[in-house]
Amino acid sequence: MIGGACIFIGLQFVRPSIPSSPPSTEVQVPPAVGNILTKDCYSCHSNEKRLAWFDQVVPAYWLVRSDVLTAREHLNFSILGAKPAAAQKAALYEAANMIQLGAMPPPRFSRLHPEARVSPEDLTVLKNYLNPWRPDLPATTTMTANNPVNLATVPPESNGEHLDSEFENWQLISSTDRGDNNTFRFVLGNEIAMHAAQSGQISPWPDGSRLAKIAWQQEMGTDGLVHAGKFVQVELMTKDSHRYRLTKGWGWGRWRGVDLKPYGADAHFVNECTSCHLPMRGDDYVYTLPISAASSDKNELLNQRAAALPQSLPYQPLRWRPITMYVNPQSRTTAILFGNDKAQEAVRAAHDSGGEVTPHYSSGAVLALLTWQQREDPHWFGARIPDKPLSIEFVTTTSPGEKTTYSCFQGASLAQNHTNTDWNAERVRLILGLAPAPLP
Repeated sequence: MIGGACIFIGLQFVRPSIPSSPPSTEVQVPPAVGNILTKDCYSCHSNEKRLAWFDQVVPAYWLVRSDVLTAREHLNFSILGAKPAAAQKAALYEAANMIQLGAMPPPRFSRLHPEARVSPEDLTVLKNYLNPWRPDLPATTTMTANNPVNLATVPPESNGEHLDSEFENWQLISSTDRGDNNTFRFVLGNEIAMHAAQSGQISPWPDGSRLAKIAWQQEMGTDGLVHAGKFVQVELMTKDSHRYRLTKGWGWGRWRGVDLKPYGADAHFVNECTSCHLPMRGDDYVYTLPISAASSDKNELLNQRAAALPQSLPYQPLRWRPITMYVNPQSRTTAILFGNDKAQEAVRAAHDSGGEVTPHYSSGAVLALLTWQQREDPHWFGARIPDKPLSIEFVTTTSPGEKTTYSCFQGASLAQNHTNTDWNAERVRLILGLAPAPLP
């Protein structure tokens, strides 16, 4: 017993330091928000050193020190103010999202430090300050096509992950309207991922699944709709539980801008990816709720309501590839334009031409505009996802001199509307005039 006590006492001198310093460039927020951050977050996410008496005792000290240094590396409110405004805003959104999902503070830490828990009232104050749905979008600019990039020659990420040159041809798994950073996202999946999503076998996702998340800047149009504007980036997740066992079973990559420049300065950028996706470890680290009619015993694993399309429709557009999307901010609806193979040929030809924006659809092309009500994304604060389908509009192009056909299915049962024909020509012009979301 005496020997054990001596060892315990000796260990108290094995105490690497926790650096502390006054804040240099703190994040600039209103006092009410700043008080919440100071009270609930600064013990780990600042340069201040705040330890309870029991934190001072080794080995607890070692654990707390590791937690603090890791937390500072990911988010440090004492120096966050030195970053661009957009980066500050993104950090606050991520913090709110981590709190909302119960990932922050970590349960192991909060059990012994209950004062670090953020109350529902304080979280509401933070969310109200961030307010992701302000009408501050830029006006739509005239979009011109870029010189197409040879996707096969895009450099790999710094961790060795390669961009799949086929990602643009994958099918839609879901879409997101991100009010936190004014972007739209398409989440596309390869054949393995699509089969898993449509069968509900995504907890975990099977090896070989590849998910591509494509982002565009939102732009307000003169029509009052929010359209997909400038291409921002594409992110890729590749499931391989053996190869990527050290990074939660997923390979990660991000390529930014029309030249698809790899994001990571070195392979350590993956830590940013895994820490961001940590709250979704119960869903195999994937935030997306696939639009799927499959059954599931788990709540909020699949977006089944958005997939509720009657089999009696002339076509099933969710089996086609998406072309573009827009949001009506007044009605809080999101619409995605899909096209059959013939329509996709026209989209590809317009892209490859380097100058066309609106495709010239030839005979046999079918376009489907599917409109959903939106709902808040349960996995990401500041985002909205498709909910109940409200209407499906089909436009079929024909030979020159023949009339383009239009049909609309709407209402609770998505039954065909045969009565309102006055607006058909206007809707056909809108649908045929939608420019594809720009791709590199």
